[in-house]
Amino acid sequence: MNDDRSGARSEPRPANQRGAARLAAVQALYQLEIGGGDLMEVVQEFEAFRLGKELDGFEYRQADAGWFRDIVGGVVVEQRTIDPMVHTALVEDWPLKRVDATLRAILRCGAYELLKRGDVPGRVIISEYIDVARAFFEDDEPRLVNGVLDRIAHEVRPDEFPKEGA
Repeated sequence: MNDDRSGARSEPRPANQRGAARLAAVQALYQLEIGGGDLMEVVQEFEAFRLGKELDGFEYRQADAGWFRDIVGGVVVEQRTIDPMVHTALVEDWPLKRVDATLRAILRCGAYELLKRGDVPGRVIISEYIDVARAFFEDDEPRLVNGVLDRIAHEVRPDEFPKEGA
């Protein structure tokens, strides 16, 4: 990584590449749900034409392709475990199937990372997916992402998120 005299970096930091991978994973899962298609085809399309590329006048940030593949593939493989967790963490009268498809993808990705990426602190995962939600929504959705992922984190990472008063 080269720095010029102004301190600007010529390449994104690895953490930024993970953030871009998270955003792309949400987009890929949305595409899979709405448009159908094959998991491998969608992943290959994103890697070939979107990650770090320009498409239709929109510049996609460079992303950690391995992180992207892990999230997308992991959500698909673990969806039967993830969906009931997300459903339970949602407001009682608001089932997962009624949630906007983009928001559903965000919640699934965040839940997957909380479940399977113990190498990343839970608070970091929650914060990252709140930022992803802000990329798509302006209103209450980022708060919903925070609340749902926080409930899941308390369940699946009790050492990181001890019960209050404990």
